[in-house]
Amino acid sequence: MKKIALLVLALMFQPWAGPAAGYPLDASAETGITRLEAFKMAESILLEQGALKPGSLLPTKEIRLNLKGSGFEIPAPDPDFTAEVRDMLGRDAPAYGISVLDITDPKNPRLAEINGGRSQNPGSVGKIMVLLGWFQALADIYPDDIEARKKVLYDTQVTASDFIIRDSHVVPVWKPGDPKVVRRPIEIGDTANLWTWLDWMASASSNAAASQLISELILLREFGTAYPVSRSEVDAFFQNTSKPELTKKLSAALQTPVTRNDLNVDHLRQGSLFTSEGKRRIPGVSSTSTSSELLRYLVLMEAGKLVDPWSSLEIKKLLYLTDHRIRYGASPALDGSALYFKSGSLYSCRPEKGFVCGKYMGNKYNYLASTAIVETHESKPMLKYIAVVLSNVLRKNSAEVHENFATDLHALIGRFHAR
Repeated sequence: MKKIALLVLALMFQPWAGPAAGYPLDASAETGITRLEAFKMAESILLEQGALKPGSLLPTKEIRLNLKGSGFEIPAPDPDFTAEVRDMLGRDAPAYGISVLDITDPKNPRLAEINGGRSQNPGSVGKIMVLLGWFQALADIYPDDIEARKKVLYDTQVTASDFIIRDSHVVPVWKPGDPKVVRRPIEIGDTANLWTWLDWMASASSNAAASQLISELILLREFGTAYPVSRSEVDAFFQNTSKPELTKKLSAALQTPVTRNDLNVDHLRQGSLFTSEGKRRIPGVSSTSTSSELLRYLVLMEAGKLVDPWSSLEIKKLLYLTDHRIRYGASPALDGSALYFKSGSLYSCRPEKGFVCGKYMGNKYNYLASTAIVETHESKPMLKYIAVVLSNVLRKNSAEVHENFATDLHALIGRFHAR
């Protein structure tokens, strides 16, 4: 056990600092996500060395929906709270779309909103739309049988096909008996169950996993209770279905669930697959988001109204951070907090005298999206708030900007409840 812990620890301190991973560490047997077992075995040493944070260790039973059964409605923006948040942004405020909802006291919530209707490509945050599509389809096919939904997610083995081409994101790969957790890109022929593919998409933010899952979601909707089907049936379906028809099926898989869950598809839409080959095989449309609609997604989830209470809770678990924290989540102020998080970036540079392009520092566009639910169990009262931050601040390291914002916001909300 110690050997595995040390090997996992060494991986987690590699300089590429990959995306943060989700799902509670005690859920390996329930889900078949084997990397959870390895991380659980390594928990104490990872915590000691700082690779895991205290807020990352909640057991499954302590992950709950904060607004379930409350009849909660998002309030109008609070002018004072909004002004305090705006002051944190300074002159860059026009480059942000921000929605912050403080639900520490859910009977007296506070909303700060700045440019809440400002549209921006969500990048990898759009993968939460894939989660919604999956859980909506499972609920449609097995409306009264949650055990059947679990069985599909646990038992279905998916093998990576050319839908994964190309993606450089790495995912954690481990099975009992392996000497170490290996982080590498998904390769054609890799096989894992659906829970693991969902974890690879939501946690490691793998574009390959997202595209493979979208192709499988279309198959699930097509074949219903007969899913999963044979490789020959899969090949025949994609070969015999025209691209315009596949585009319609893609829209039904990813966008219809948005409208069915009382969300505005003009303000929150994942329109395409995430890999070049996936987009070639199934053409899509543009993707967009606003901070106000992303907030509504998370509120519906917390209320148990995203598909249904079971689906809402499972999506929340998939967003729970149990690995290295990045961008907004990297703020030391959040170390003791449970964090439910998704982030996505898109940036581009053009020639500019005196400017050196860098990661998250585009001067043509510099999109970064962060969605975070923060639960600070160590505070009294327990702080609970949702923060959605969309930014296009040019020439600045947006990862650092979001981290600094997270630190300042956490302090602001803490001071309010300490009064």
